[in-house]
Amino acid sequence: MRNQSPTFIAAAAMVFALWAGGLSAAPRESCAESLTRDIPQRAANAPGGREFAQQISSVSDDERESLIREQLKAGNIPQFLRHLVPIHLQSPLPDQSHELVVCAAPDYLAVGSDDDFVLMPMRLSTALSMASFFGFTLPTTRIVDAINAQAAVHLAPQPLPAGPQMRSTAYSLRHNEMVGEQRTALGAALGELIAGDKKDLVLTNRLRSHLDRVAIYGWHTDNGKPIQSLSTVHGWRYADYSHGARLISTRVFVDGVSRSIFDVIQDNRLAPMLSDEGVIGDAIGLIETLNARARDAMAAVVQDLIPRLARSTENH
Repeated sequence: MRNQSPTFIAAAAMVFALWAGGLSAAPRESCAESLTRDIPQRAANAPGGREFAQQISSVSDDERESLIREQLKAGNIPQFLRHLVPIHLQSPLPDQSHELVVCAAPDYLAVGSDDDFVLMPMRLSTALSMASFFGFTLPTTRIVDAINAQAAVHLAPQPLPAGPQMRSTAYSLRHNEMVGEQRTALGAALGELIAGDKKDLVLTNRLRSHLDRVAIYGWHTDNGKPIQSLSTVHGWRYADYSHGARLISTRVFVDGVSRSIFDVIQDNRLAPMLSDEGVIGDAIGLIETLNARARDAMAAVVQDLIPRLARSTENH
């Protein structure tokens, strides 16, 4: 083989570099840690999951939500939840061959450290506002189904007896222990994509006509069928031990091209890849409306606390 000129070698090197660069844009690398950069680092003195659960065990529902927001905004979130997993979605339309990659948290939002965390049920408005704060959103039912289908670890749903206690922190702790025991029995490592431990808080067009409700879906059994069909039965203040909030990045990849999830979900051609309902129009506006409720509720908690703290000071 004859010697190649320096110019040829340089050109070949450039082609190889471009080819290698294309490989680096593969889905796994697309769901990079840079997508979680807006989640604050956890402080060394932040309470563990069990300690925090004890702190909220005897407060009102409104105060509980406020305290959950406080911990999440401060970054008291396990490290393993910051490593996103690619979820592949194909177009359901026969005349389209697009592939879409969604970057999802491997499990539901939790408070605490990798060694001591509690999967934290919360109101839909709290979940949406915290997701937005981190630059994320919540899944649709189609994304939930895809996560279940592609999960590395499938837990068997473990419903607890129904009743008023379902909303208690004690129930959440009990269920958290059950999930942890099942994880251990299966040898599941933190950071693996997991499904079956909770129902999902979801985004749906139904919320437009039910702004006073929470939307839940999922908890798939081993046959792939969800225990919970899409429901908006419960009021917006409702949250129980079985609910989970899974973070979904607002940056998705359509045929390898980075797009906003909100742009895609409003595209008539591409929205069916993300949503069984097709287009979710003005999803950002819908989320903002629901977020406002969370802000109003927290403001009401603060207003309620001010006179109580004043009375407490006077008594001392």
